[in-house]
Amino acid sequence: MKTYNLSAQDLTERARELRAGDRVLLSGVIYTARDAAHKRIMQAIEQGAPLPFPLRGASIYFAGPTPAAPGMAIGSCGPTTSGRMDPYTPRLMDLGLIATIGKGQRSQAVYDAIVRNHGVYFCSIGGAGALAAQCVTQCEVIAYEDLGCESVKRLCIQDFPLIVAADCTGENLYDTGRANYRLA
Repeated sequence: MKTYNLSAQDLTERARELRAGDRVLLSGVIYTARDAAHKRIMQAIEQGAPLPFPLRGASIYFAGPTPAAPGMAIGSCGPTTSGRMDPYTPRLMDLGLIATIGKGQRSQAVYDAIVRNHGVYFCSIGGAGALAAQCVTQCEVIAYEDLGCESVKRLCIQDFPLIVAADCTGENLYDTGRANYRLA
């Protein structure tokens, strides 16, 4: 296992280096989107309408941040369960999305899309939303404001701590972790 300091904008080139279990301090621009936003993004794709952000090389954080406290860019912004976005993720990755960030196991279709597109799935620590907020330097609602905390936001992050949960070789910590546990 290695530790990387990476720019979100460099993930397209660097994702192939990452392996399940690696630690990453991610900096740069990422976007938030949860269930309702994913449905609208998919509708926009189907209708050929403009998307809230370019998918090519982008990273989506499955989070619904709370309003910012005074002096903060954002409120608590812990990850939500990634599996709820599994119906959308393979298509988004095929259209250029390079990384997703959340918590929990993903479907085989998502793992296959990660391999096919040389992407990555990062896990963020659940239950630590207030700590994650300290890594956010800017937050801007860019689409679907009517969805409240589930609107699409553009976040600028600095040294956001993540763990590679699934890599482009097909390895994922959920399968290897269970296998290692059975051997113990």
